[in-house]
Amino acid sequence: MPAPQTPDNEQEPVLVQAPAGGIPPVIDTEAQLRHAAEKLRQGSGPVAVDTERASGYRYGQRAFLIQLKRDSETIWLIDSEALEDLQPIQEALAGVEWILHAAIQDLPSLHQAGLWPDQLFDTELAGRLLGYPRVSLSALLERKLNITLAKEHSAADWSVRPLTEAMRNYAALDVEFLHELRDAMIRELEDEHKLEIAYEEFDSLLARPNKPPRKDPWRKTSGIHEINDRKTLAIVRSLWTTREKLAKSRDLPPGKLLNDRTLIAVAKAKPRTVPQLMQIPRMRRKAAARDARRWLQAIQDGIKVAQDPDKVPPMRVASQAPPAVKAWREKDPLAARRLQTSRKRLARLAEEQSIPLENLLLPETLRELCWRPPEPITPGSVERRLRDLGARPWQIQATSAIITVALLDPDPLES
Repeated sequence: MPAPQTPDNEQEPVLVQAPAGGIPPVIDTEAQLRHAAEKLRQGSGPVAVDTERASGYRYGQRAFLIQLKRDSETIWLIDSEALEDLQPIQEALAGVEWILHAAIQDLPSLHQAGLWPDQLFDTELAGRLLGYPRVSLSALLERKLNITLAKEHSAADWSVRPLTEAMRNYAALDVEFLHELRDAMIRELEDEHKLEIAYEEFDSLLARPNKPPRKDPWRKTSGIHEINDRKTLAIVRSLWTTREKLAKSRDLPPGKLLNDRTLIAVAKAKPRTVPQLMQIPRMRRKAAARDARRWLQAIQDGIKVAQDPDKVPPMRVASQAPPAVKAWREKDPLAARRLQTSRKRLARLAEEQSIPLENLLLPETLRELCWRPPEPITPGSVERRLRDLGARPWQIQATSAIITVALLDPDPLES
């Protein structure tokens, strides 16, 4: 791991309690949206962008508020739920660089709202490439600008309306200093000869294809490892599917209706009546009890499916991914040696360059390469395999020679 770095200054950070331009109102009409879009279009330079979601309160990860700031003190708070189409904003910011913090979290919500940047600067990812031990927005602002923000609503329900003044203040502060933070980080990236690397990483986030829907998402139910027969597994799937449909129709997180542990307990108990269902301790929550008859129907549906050998789910689904690393030593000792050797040598390189190992090369990329190396193993074939697995040019240049040698001549396994 990169060595911890000391902050850029040792002075007590200055507390900022409100944006310099005041606490902005929420834009929730078409006329207000067109006005904001025109002002943003007339601006210059990059635009700072952030979103507020309602995780834990609403279904999915859509944005309930979008914050934007360009080259003035004005901050725009867009109520994306109240507005049918945000195309005026998208058009106004065509070709403009967007500054986000932890873009990988905000980009899906922005895409769902009909917004997408042509260019990107991610302050969190920049911090990682610079080897900072802490890369939260508050940590970066304190390190680079010597300021700290008054923040009190990180777990708030952003779907409520109207938003309080305190919530609007919180949201506005998230974009208040992103321009200054970007400029400071660009200077350091240039000093460290990492600016080109950073923009390769930012561009890769924009070029990354949307993830296809997960196959059998119900298999991620917490506690499913306790299920050891296919009949009960069919009930888990049926309960999960029913819960998902209900949650979506009511715009609630699925866990608010029936949490995973309760779902597994119900599937294992297989109750046939409401009284039997309510005897399960975890079912005594009001939200779960409200839909008792739906859960019973889901159980019966699962039992019915389980009677059909062609429809009952298998206990496990075949995967093309390499097995768990802890099994490599037994399943393929040579692959284990390749991985051990590559990891150790790449870790040294990561430390020398003050870049986290997982940013130097994704762990799953290295595992795939070590488990199924190209044939024959040559510098060119390793480079092509890395490229096919999604590695960026800078990553290939930095790691391919080290990996090639490790694949060809791995060290003995350590005890």
